[in-house]
Amino acid sequence: MGKKLLSLALAASLTALSSGAFAEGIAGAPAPFDKGGVKIAVISFLGSGDWLQAFEAGVKRQADALGIEANISQARNDINAERELIQQAINLGVKGIVINNGQPEALKDVAQAALDAGIPVVAYDVNLDNAKIPQIEQSDADMARLVLEQAVKEQGETFDGGAVYVSGFAPLDRRYAVWKEFGQKYPGIKEVATWGVVNDSVPASVADQTKAVLAANPTLSVVFTPWDEFARGVKLAIDEAGVADKVKIYGVDISTSDIQAMREPNSPWVATAATNPAVVGEVSIRALAQLIAGQDPGRSVLIQPTLVTKQTLVDNDIKTIEELQDKFPAFKDSDAAKKDWIPAAK
Repeated sequence: MGKKLLSLALAASLTALSSGAFAEGIAGAPAPFDKGGVKIAVISFLGSGDWLQAFEAGVKRQADALGIEANISQARNDINAERELIQQAINLGVKGIVINNGQPEALKDVAQAALDAGIPVVAYDVNLDNAKIPQIEQSDADMARLVLEQAVKEQGETFDGGAVYVSGFAPLDRRYAVWKEFGQKYPGIKEVATWGVVNDSVPASVADQTKAVLAANPTLSVVFTPWDEFARGVKLAIDEAGVADKVKIYGVDISTSDIQAMREPNSPWVATAATNPAVVGEVSIRALAQLIAGQDPGRSVLIQPTLVTKQTLVDNDIKTIEELQDKFPAFKDSDAAKKDWIPAAK
């Protein structure tokens, strides 16, 4: 989409949001939520995937509960488009902005421009290195540690491993750093390959790369995938190569389609560590609402992860995210950024 069309599309959506009307306000809430009519922008670097869909569903639920009119847009892996979307949100005078992922160095100045315009900003999975911008975090290091400890538990302290990784993305950088730490902690873990790509067709592209890696490294037995889109691609390649009994995937993130992939007979994807993406969306809106109301949600708003294994899914007959939430209540909600005046998402 060209810049002009992108600008027109965002302008149209911000001036005619989906709810079509201003909310009446919340009794007892701080201004401006007592009057209603708060408009915000939620701008994602990514453009597709189950995780993003669930995140956006959480955003909508919490925004609706607060009477917020939330415009949700995606840059579709185009950093210039993300900058443009943020700038357009500034120009159109939204009350707050959620920035979901992206490349820090390319976004710091435009995020600062929002602050200069008096527009609060929260950031998820992109460290903008700004004390005035709260970071909504999944505790990436804890997620990586949870799943890598499971790998050591199941595969031992000696194996040839590989990691799918692309630098420059804060969550991937933090998760990959833990993978490197495990290599130092367990000298028997040898990294024989690192590969990866971030584009509009991640699973297919990573699958192609993984086929070459598997052919070149017949001793490879563990693949660490710090993003579920990576895991899907690796699984495609392993299944096609017929080596699911020899090569196991330890991932990060989860969705209903991820659960289905892990539950498949002889699936190589045996464990993942994750927070609920819908909860991440809810927390992001709660934190932004506090900023808009002149309150401080804290510099770091942390959401704790959960380890989910293939065995757990099978033993508890869990087929969807909803069933995972029902059977593991800790996965369903988070106390992060909660306030008495903020209604619960429904």
